[in-house]
This record gives sequence, structure tokens and C-alpha cells, in this order.
Amino acid sequence: MSDSLLTHFNADGQAHMVDVGGKAHTRRVAVAQGRIVMNPQTLSIVMAGTAKKGDVLGIARVAAIMAAKKTSELVPLCHPLALTHVNVGFTTDTANACIVCEANVQTVGPTGVEMEALTAVQVALLTIYDMCKAVDRGMVMQDIRVLEKHGGKSGSFIAPATPGSP
Repeated sequence: MSDSLLTHFNADGQAHMVDVGGKAHTRRVAVAQGRIVMNPQTLSIVMAGTAKKGDVLGIARVAAIMAAKKTSELVPLCHPLALTHVNVGFTTDTANACIVCEANVQTVGPTGVEMEALTAVQVALLTIYDMCKAVDRGMVMQDIRVLEKHGGKSGSFIAPATPGSP
């Protein structure tokens, strides 16, 4: 891949915030997903709602929404965006002792929301880890990726299925 394809670097190779001022304001959607693998007993605690810190998935959902809204404060070259919708869902997978998080983030603007969707997923998984670490420090966050994105000049992207992914 050539360096010229990396849009966050100027002609001198220095980092810069991409100028999106001339781009059309269109509806932008991104869906990201990831999972956290844990001991089966930890998953049972989360599913039963008996974690000492409270409703693990409810708190993780709110954390994910907050994170999506704060992405530009966490990732240096991201633009602050007015998000129009953030939806975060969780699926428990008892066979694989994991929780899958999926975030759908939307805006109407000049740039996409992939970073906001990825940040939402990662912070949701971090929150689950934080709330459950007293009983399971071996949890692993994995397979965090963009599943799809729509809108803008580059059009749509649908990730190919990968073996073992949620």
C-alpha cells in the first residue's frame, strides 16, 4: 500500500486532520462488532444479573453510547460528529462463553462513523471487563471490526465473513 493512500498524512508526511469541508453531507452508517470471551461461570453471573457492580450489560450499553459520542476526544485525528443514532446490542453465546457486542452508529454529515462504532464496541467490552474482573481476570476481547459501512463517496462496505468470528 502506498503512503499516498493514508489520508491522515500531508504531502510532507506529517499527521493532519483531513479537510472534509467540501464533502457532501450524506447519511452515514457504520456497524461494528466484537466479543469478550470469559469463564462460563462469569458469563452465568452476567446473564443472571448477579454481578456485585450491578447490571453489567446495561452499564456497558450506556458506556458504549457515551464512547461513540466522545470518539474525537480519544482518537486524535477524528472529527467531532453530531451523531443522529447509536444502538448497542449484546448477544450471549453460552457455547463459546462469550458476549458479542454490536454497535450501529449513524450521522448525517461529511465523514463516516466507523471510528465511533469501533470505539463504542471496544468501550462496551472494556466496561464488561471492568465490571467482571473481580471474578475473571483472564477475559479476552477479540474480533473487533467494522462489519459494514454505508454512505459517502466511497459507498458501501460489507466485511467478508471470517472463520470463528461472531
